[in-house]
Amino acid sequence: MDAETEFAEPRRVVVKVGTRLVIDTDGEPHRDFLERLAGEIRALMDDGIEVVLVTSGAVGVGRRLLFEPGKRLRARERPSAAAAGQPVLMRYWAEALDGVGLTPAQVLLTQDDVVNRRRCMRLRETLEDLLGWGVLPVLNENDSVSVESVTFGENDLLAAMVAVAITPAELLVILSDQEGLFTADPRTDPESDLICRVEPGEDVSHYASGAGGPESLGGMSRKIEAARTATDCGIRVVIADGNAKGIVQRIVRGEQVGTCMLARPRLPSRKAWLAVHLMPAGTVVVDDGARRALTQEDGASLLPSGVVRVVGHFQPGDLVTIEDAQGRDIARGLVNFSSDETRTIMGEHSSRIPELLGREGPTEVVHRDDMVLSANEATQA
Repeated sequence: MDAETEFAEPRRVVVKVGTRLVIDTDGEPHRDFLERLAGEIRALMDDGIEVVLVTSGAVGVGRRLLFEPGKRLRARERPSAAAAGQPVLMRYWAEALDGVGLTPAQVLLTQDDVVNRRRCMRLRETLEDLLGWGVLPVLNENDSVSVESVTFGENDLLAAMVAVAITPAELLVILSDQEGLFTADPRTDPESDLICRVEPGEDVSHYASGAGGPESLGGMSRKIEAARTATDCGIRVVIADGNAKGIVQRIVRGEQVGTCMLARPRLPSRKAWLAVHLMPAGTVVVDDGARRALTQEDGASLLPSGVVRVVGHFQPGDLVTIEDAQGRDIARGLVNFSSDETRTIMGEHSSRIPELLGREGPTEVVHRDDMVLSANEATQA
């Protein structure tokens, strides 16, 4: 199939840009890039394609404003640098976007905004309104308040979670100063080859080590992890060189540039949200019979009789990981009982729940509608 006809034109695109594209090593803006990308985004929006922009760079700008040149920031200094750099970063984008007649809207996120279902839905409503009004949402992590245990860690993951759970897109474009994923680091190995296409479920993580830029928190490894998050939920991802002219428009047209990571079948909205939820409260271990029931084509709910062990402390409505006896991740879902209640009813028939707990309640530990299989299990089902 011809490269430009293989993929349907997306209706919504999330574009993530890395720090080194936005600013130089001294924290000064790359205005040529900003203006060029603003023009590309305007052209897409004029064609009826909605765009959400995820930008890095606040910490780098703030470092220039607050510290001496060349200083490597400590972890506790990054939030302060981000707080100082974020308004200046937005000014850079606002100036570039104003040049093409676009209005930006700043949206700063923490992982809690995705993990909390109510906040996630409220955020989705806000972004839908902005897109409907022809405004460009410009997203970044709220580094000034994020803490290590609930940080996205890298805006690549933020972009993937936004594309999956907050403003569902058909395409995620990750732009950096690298052409894509290579078989080895192209900066040190001239014999390395660009990997143009990655099939769903194909493991290419071993190619990604050390491929990031000097300021990156995770480099290419994080990009591949983020891309896997998106593709497992049904969103195609392209990793490409943001310095190439017309790069986003070429990707949207279906042209083969960079590394294209193909997607699995699309997950329903609620299950996609479950899939990208990063903070399970505990683990429920099941026997082989329950595993077979959960992973069959129709997908069963998890009943108390199939549970053999409970790990951690959780409450009804919390997210839990479901594992088999060998510790393999089978699924994740919203549990109907607390950890103590689950321990009380595990191994028992559902009909005994009222007797054991002293109250009526659901018959399933995790209902199938509140469960999503792990990527490997979904492939085998």
